[in-house]
Amino acid sequence: MMKVRVLGCSGGIGVGLHTTSLLIDDDILIDAGTGIGVLSLDEMASIRHIFLTHAHLDHIACLPLMVDSIFDRIKNPIVIHAQAKTIEALQKHIFNWAIWPDFSRLPTPENPVMCFELVEPGKKYSVGNRSLEFIPVNHIVPTGGYRIVCDSGVFAFTADTTTNDSFWETLNSYNDLDLLFVESAFSNAEEELSIIARHYCPKLLAADLAKLKHRPDIYITHNKPGGEENIFAECITEIAGREVKRLHGNEVFQL
Repeated sequence: MMKVRVLGCSGGIGVGLHTTSLLIDDDILIDAGTGIGVLSLDEMASIRHIFLTHAHLDHIACLPLMVDSIFDRIKNPIVIHAQAKTIEALQKHIFNWAIWPDFSRLPTPENPVMCFELVEPGKKYSVGNRSLEFIPVNHIVPTGGYRIVCDSGVFAFTADTTTNDSFWETLNSYNDLDLLFVESAFSNAEEELSIIARHYCPKLLAADLAKLKHRPDIYITHNKPGGEENIFAECITEIAGREVKRLHGNEVFQL
């Protein structure tokens, strides 16, 4: 079975709030937000692959700190899987020796603590018995969600997005979907801001969920701090005919 552990799922920080990071089994991370901070050093050292959705700070904030924290605990580099623009942003703005050391060259360029691998739409990447597919979505910077498959189930995560067809068409092209995490960052009163920032609000999310032929368990994520109850209440109202639940963090799902 595949285990999905929610380390962080908030659109911001505060007491008990951590930004996006999902642990798949013990060795794969989807995004590297502040949720990583709930892991022990041994748990962090067990992670071998990090699949990033995009380069925004709430999704990569703890990547440099994690790599530094387990520098002397791992023998083989952690593989950072990301699209070209995300890798470029990390190299230029984070691992640039000014903000943080370039750990893709430490302790030596020949044996670094981390390395980058490119992900591309439509390709599937195998890690053990799990297959991950990067699916482009509609956000303010190049972004993609993931569809993750193991022998016993299928999980999908939209990442940050607003109205799009690519994610839903890709999911519909397959026969199965068991679990879906989908964002709704803003309330309906902030629909204009949602469109500008390219996030969902409940109204926009409901329109896109109507495109989905599958009937997975659906969980709402990435709410802005302080607005969670209102956003979720609007999701329940707008998403007629489907049961939705809200992620709080610390949940564990078995597929």
